[in-house]
Amino acid sequence: MSAGGPLGGVVAATVTPLRDGGQALDRPAVARLTEFLREAGATGVFVAGTTGEGLLLDLHERMALAEQFLEDAGGLRVAIHAGAQTTADAVRLAEHARDAGAAAVAAVAPPFYRLDDAELAVHFAAVAGACAPVPFYLYEFAARAGYAIPPRVVRELQDRVGNLAGMKVSDPQLQDVEAYLLPGLDLLVGSEALIPDALALGAVGAVSGLAAAFPRTVVRVLEGAEPPRTVASLRAALARHPFQAALKTALVDQGVLSDASVRAPLRGLTASERSALAADDLVRSALR
Repeated sequence: MSAGGPLGGVVAATVTPLRDGGQALDRPAVARLTEFLREAGATGVFVAGTTGEGLLLDLHERMALAEQFLEDAGGLRVAIHAGAQTTADAVRLAEHARDAGAAAVAAVAPPFYRLDDAELAVHFAAVAGACAPVPFYLYEFAARAGYAIPPRVVRELQDRVGNLAGMKVSDPQLQDVEAYLLPGLDLLVGSEALIPDALALGAVGAVSGLAAAFPRTVVRVLEGAEPPRTVASLRAALARHPFQAALKTALVDQGVLSDASVRAPLRGLTASERSALAADDLVRSALR
């Protein structure tokens, strides 16, 4: 089933290091972050996705962020998320990722407007064409886009797009993930609790938001050394708080980041949320 794309194992859906109250990229922090992820066993990074606040950054920031991760990758495979509200912006980001040397490019369906099959096919074909011959991955996340990418559109794109390598599927139910296990496409799951079942069905790995701050735990689940209930419980613990801020706070606690800032309208943790996160036994265990 594998198309032999560049992504597999645990790809960390990385946070975006920010400073100045979330107003600017913290570019020096990227090197510390990639070293942390590499040493924990991650195989790659997924840059400027949902966990990485990508749609809250302007195009120049996203390009600068891509360049910084590529500069500091140190052997990690770098997938750049080029998803955007407009086809023109997504094409520009995909072209830049190709020229900068990305191992892969991905794009989520444009949010807000519910695109029909023809609109989706034209949009994704344009983005994939802009990064060719770099492998292109569809990013399926119905809860964030507001609608799913129909499997029939995926099959159409397989016929139209020569560099379509696979999909990142972040839907939380296994039956939804199964619909995208198509011959000739690699599949990576976004819901960490589904990793064992998805691997058994033919998935090649995970693109994991939890791995942004807890990569060792996710690697252990993928290797079968940790039960999936561990990551399910850990994600539930973090979901009690603003997710990106909680991940960044955990990275600050591990000495990886010096600033837990997020981009508005996201917000940081309150003092009480910060205390609750620090006192959570599961989070404390995962930080060891």
